[in-house]
Order: sequence, then C-alpha cells, then structure tokens
Amino acid sequence: MSGRRVELLVAGLLAAAAVAACGFVVVYVVHLDTQLLGLAFGLALIALAAAAILAGRSLVPQEIETEERPDFTDPEGRSRAEREARELHHVAARGGEGISRRRLLGTAAGAAGAAMGAAIVVPLASLGPSVDDRLRESPWRDGVPLVDENGIAVPASHLETGSFLSAFAKGADRERLASSLVVVRVNPDDLALPDERADWAPEGIMAFSKICTHAGCAINLYRSPLYPPRSPGGPALVCPCHYSTFDVLTGGDVIFGPAGRPLPQLPLRIDSGGNLVAAGPLSGNVGPSWSGVRQS
Repeated sequence: MSGRRVELLVAGLLAAAAVAACGFVVVYVVHLDTQLLGLAFGLALIALAAAAILAGRSLVPQEIETEERPDFTDPEGRSRAEREARELHHVAARGGEGISRRRLLGTAAGAAGAAMGAAIVVPLASLGPSVDDRLRESPWRDGVPLVDENGIAVPASHLETGSFLSAFAKGADRERLASSLVVVRVNPDDLALPDERADWAPEGIMAFSKICTHAGCAINLYRSPLYPPRSPGGPALVCPCHYSTFDVLTGGDVIFGPAGRPLPQLPLRIDSGGNLVAAGPLSGNVGPSWSGVRQS
C-alpha cells in the first residue's frame, strides 16, 4: 500500500475515533443507554488503536544502522567515519518523507484526542448532581387536568374527607417522576397553609408529588387520625421506605424522618365540570433532596 493511501487511512481511523467518542458524549447526555455507551467507546478505542498500529508500521521510518567505531589515529578511518556520518544524516533527513501530510494527520489526531478526552471527562458529572435537568422537568402547568390510573378525569366530589388517591397529568408519560401525585382531602378549617398558598386547596383538596424527597420512593401511605384529640399528629403522608412523614395541613413540611425538604405541592382548582385541574406548577423540584442542591 502506498504511503499516501496509508496516510489517508490513518487519518480516516482517527476521524472515526473522534466521531465515536463524540457519539459517546451525545448518548450520555441525551439518552443514557449503557449498551450504546459501551459500543461507542469501544469503537473509538478500536479505531484509535488501529490508527496507532498502522502509523507505527507504515508511516514511521524503520531504519536499522550499525556504525563501527573507527580507529581515529588512522586518517583513512576518520574519512570513512565522516562519510558514514553524512550518510546517517541523509537517512535522518529522509525520515520526514514518511509523513508528508502532517497537517491532515495532526488535525485528525487532535480531534480524536479532544473527543476521547471529553468521553473520559463527561461521565465524571455522575459523581455529583444530575448532568441535566431531567428531574426538574414537569408536565404540570395551569389547566392540566388530573386523571386516575385509567385516564379518567378526577371529580372533586369523589374525594371524601380523610381519603386519598393517586393521580397523573393528563397526556403525560406516567414513567416520568413528576407526573404522579397523591391527592388528599382534609377539613378546610384545619389548614395552616402559607398565605401565598391560601387558594391552593379548594374545598380542602390538596395534591402533592408522589416521589419522596429523601430517596425517591413512591409515597403510598396516608395517615388520617379518626380522633385527632387522642392522636400524636394530624393528617400526613408517609413514605414506606424510610418513614419520612409530611404534614399535609402545612403544605408538605417534613415532620419526621430523613427527608431533607418539603414534599412539592401542586396548586389545584375545580373546573366548570367539577373536575380537578392544576392551577400552576409544582412548588418545588421532584425527587431526592440532591436534585435541588443548585438552588441552595
């Protein structure tokens, strides 16, 4: 294979390594898939290794020279040594001829090195909070209807005081953490919400994120004392994993357990058909406490 073709092949392999490494970064950020990550990084390493082997064998001059030490007391020996030195100089000068497209190869090698460096550095973001705002995304906004697990609208009249149910954002992917809610109904006279949330609980109906702010477990326990005077606490949502307990009367404040922040509350209103709809976004980020680190 001619030197020109070898150079182009090496440059192509370096470019392929750069493309594969960039693909690794894109997959990591956009859609985390371990199989695609392994495939992209493996292809990048294979292309980089192939380029290095091919360049080492075909582009770098391979010269083996043996120089005999002459007797410098002999004038003829000195002349022979000078001739051999000149020949070695010519051989070294010809070495540069093995790589004639230095700019092309240098650019390809630089691109491959930068891309591989990015592929190695980017995953370090997983050592801290989320690399993106996936947990911050929410389908809730003013006017989004609440639906049950069958996709049917949730009438306010179906909730009795002391009851609770699970609800979801209409049209949203239920696999998304922010889509699911716990809806409860309490006596409106018992509410102690902050002034800015005074109208968030029509007829005592309240909605909270179903994802615990401690470790992200699904909250599915509701404590509603039948006889408050003899109970240690009022209505509360309880996480079954580590028993973080959230006071619904105050808007989801933590009253027990390891959770680090209140349970996000969704403002509600009742539409003209008597069904529950969102009156705005959630009061905070959904998920474990570390998802809000950048806000503190």
